[in-house]
Amino acid sequence: MFQRTIELPAMRRGLHDITERAAALVAESRVHTGLCHLFLQHTSASLLIQENADPRVLVDLETWFSKMVRDGDPQWTHDDEGPDDMPSHVRSALTQPSLTIPISAGRLALGTWQAIYLFEHRLAPHRRRIVATVL
Repeated sequence: MFQRTIELPAMRRGLHDITERAAALVAESRVHTGLCHLFLQHTSASLLIQENADPRVLVDLETWFSKMVRDGDPQWTHDDEGPDDMPSHVRSALTQPSLTIPISAGRLALGTWQAIYLFEHRLAPHRRRIVATVL
């Protein structure tokens, strides 16, 4: 078993490709066949596997989330950290804080057009931590 924490710099709302960071940990682990589990230690961001070929996919995802879960909506009572506070938690609840990706031949077994993204839901930049466990 191999475990490391990925420390991500503060990033604004949006989808940020972290595939290379996860792939580097898998390579460092020297696991040939197994699993890579990524767990985000936060409740206002999430992890996604999404298309990496056409950047419009990421724009469309953000557009959809912005329409479905609006910042500053008067229905939200939890706004301790601003109008994007509760919407960030809802976005996180609709996605997930963790991913498990197979490892084959010492590499992440992602599909041709797949990448791993941190989906930052807060408007202001926030630093994030991901616990990566390779088995």
